[in-house]
Amino acid sequence: VQLQASGGGLVQAGGSLRLSCAASGLTLSSYAIGWFRQAPGKEREFVAAVTRSSITTNYADSVKGRFTISRDNAKNTVYLQMNSLKPEDTAVYYCAAGRASGVNSYAYTYWGQGTLVTVSS
Repeated sequence: VQLQASGGGLVQAGGSLRLSCAASGLTLSSYAIGWFRQAPGKEREFVAAVTRSSITTNYADSVKGRFTISRDNAKNTVYLQMNSLKPEDTAVYYCAAGRASGVNSYAYTYWGQGTLVTVSS
C-alpha cells in the first residue's frame, strides 16, 4: 500500500497549485481522504477532508474558500486545488486515507510521503 502525493512547488502569492494523491494497492474510493500540512517548526495540521461517499467535505478555516478537495475514482486519485495561495500556506502537504474522515491525524491509517509547497511573497 502506497500513497504518493505530488504537485508541490514554488509559487508566488496569489497563485495556484493542484496537489495529487495517487494510490497503489489501495482503492481510494473506499476511504475517506484527508490532506494535512506541516510548516517548519510547527505541528502537522488539518487542511481538508472528503468522506468515502464524497458527499461531505470539510476544510480548515484558514483555507476555506481557497482550497477544494476532489476525487477522480477512475484514476484512483484525490486532488487538492489550492488557489489564492499565501506565504503562510508554505508547508509540506500530506495526503492520508482512513475509514472515517476527520480533522485529527489519528483518524487516518495510510499516509503519503508529502510534497513541499512554497509560496513566496
